[in-house]
Amino acid sequence: MTGPSGAACGSLYEAQAPAAPDWPILTQRVETDVLVIGGGLTGLSTALHLARQGVRAIVLEAHGPGWGASGRNGGQVNPGLKPPPDTVEADFGLEHGARLVQMAWQDGPDLVFDLVERYGIACDAARGGTIRAATAAGQLAPLRELERQCRARGWPVHWLDRTAIAARTGHTLYCGGLLDTRGGQVNPLAYTQGIARAAQQEGAALFCHSHVLSLERVGGRWLAQTRTGCVVAERVVLATNGYTDSLRDALRRSVVPVYSSIVASEPLPPALRRAILSERESLYELGQITTYYRVDGAGRLLMGGRSFSYPAQGAVAFPYLVARARKVWPALRDIGWTQGWNGQLAVTFDHYPHWHEPEPGLMAALGYNGRGVAMATLTGRELAAYLAQGASPLFPLTPVRPILLHSFWRVGVEGRILWGRVQDAFGLS
Repeated sequence: MTGPSGAACGSLYEAQAPAAPDWPILTQRVETDVLVIGGGLTGLSTALHLARQGVRAIVLEAHGPGWGASGRNGGQVNPGLKPPPDTVEADFGLEHGARLVQMAWQDGPDLVFDLVERYGIACDAARGGTIRAATAAGQLAPLRELERQCRARGWPVHWLDRTAIAARTGHTLYCGGLLDTRGGQVNPLAYTQGIARAAQQEGAALFCHSHVLSLERVGGRWLAQTRTGCVVAERVVLATNGYTDSLRDALRRSVVPVYSSIVASEPLPPALRRAILSERESLYELGQITTYYRVDGAGRLLMGGRSFSYPAQGAVAFPYLVARARKVWPALRDIGWTQGWNGQLAVTFDHYPHWHEPEPGLMAALGYNGRGVAMATLTGRELAAYLAQGASPLFPLTPVRPILLHSFWRVGVEGRILWGRVQDAFGLS
C-alpha cells in the first residue's frame, strides 16, 4: 500500500517530507538520449547530472521518487565503503583504488550536502558526523586500524574511548568508537524528492507510476514499453537496486535483497534529547546483526536494524527494535513509538557496489550494502560522467553474475541473521 506520493505508508519520512509534485504518467511515445529506469537516488542523480551537461534524460519510475530504499533507509550519510581504505586500494590497484577511496570517503558525503545547499532541499540535513561503535572488545583492534588508515590520509576522524562515547550516546554499552566528521543525516525521502525536483529543474523529465514492462533493442536503439506509453533511447541506465525485477532477471539474481527496518519515537523530552547524540551524529554498531540510530531535527529517535524478509509497517511490527531501544535507554520506557517501516537493500557478496554494461548502450549500477545515500548520489554523478564524457567508470565494468541458488535467498538471509545474533551475543564478531 502506498500514499499519494508513492512512498511507503507508515514511514515517518512520508509524514515529514514536503508535498510532492503531481508527477505525470507516461502516456505517449517519446525519444531521449538516455533513459533511466528507477526513480531512486541512483537514477535521479544520474538524470540530474546528465541534464546539467545538456544530455536529454528521462526517468521512468514504477511508483514515486524514493518509493524504494532511497526513501526508506536510515537517513545516514556515511563516508566510505564497507571494506577499509587499504583493502579497497589492494582490491582495485593503487591508482584506481586511491581514486575510489577519495570518491567514497570524501566526495560522496560532500556531494550530498552540496546538492542540498545548491538546490535548497528541505530534508532536515545535519552534518554531525558518523560514529562507528564497538559493541565488543574484539572490535577495537580493527577499529583502531581503521583510525590509523584514516589519519594516514589526513581525514577528520576522532577516537572515542568508553567515556567519550558514553557521553555522546547516553549509555555505557560501547567499548569505544570512531567519529568521522564528514558524515551526517537527512530525511532520505525528502532528499530524494528534492533531487527529483532538481533534475526536473535542470531539464530532465520524470514519469511516475510508469512501470517498464519490456526493454528491447530495436534498430540500434532501445525501446522501453510501459502500459500506456513507450520511450525510445540511445542508451539506458538500470537503476533499480534492491527492487530490480524480472525485466533483467540475471541482474535481479546478482544481489541479495536484505530487509532493514526502522522505528521512530515521539519527540524526546529535553533531558533525553541532550543525552542521546545531541550533536545530530549518526551511529551504527559494529558486529554482525546490530542496530543503527540517530535523532532527527524534531528530537525523534530513529532506531534501525535487520528485519524479517517481507514488508511490514507500524512500530508494533518491529518489537525487537523497540525492546532494544528501551534496554539501551531505560528512560525510554514511557516514550511512545509512532511509526515503523521496512524496505529492501541490495547486498553483494564482495560488499562492493557493482557496475555492469551487459549489452551495448545498457548500463546498470547497484549494491550499496547499506551505504546508499552518499554512494548512490555519487554513482549517479559518475554514471553521467561516463555516459556524457567517456570518463572512467567509478567501479570496473564486470559481467553480471547471478548468485547460485538465489531463489533460496530468504532462507539464507534468515539463517545469516540468526547466526549473526549468536556471534554478537557472545562477542564473537
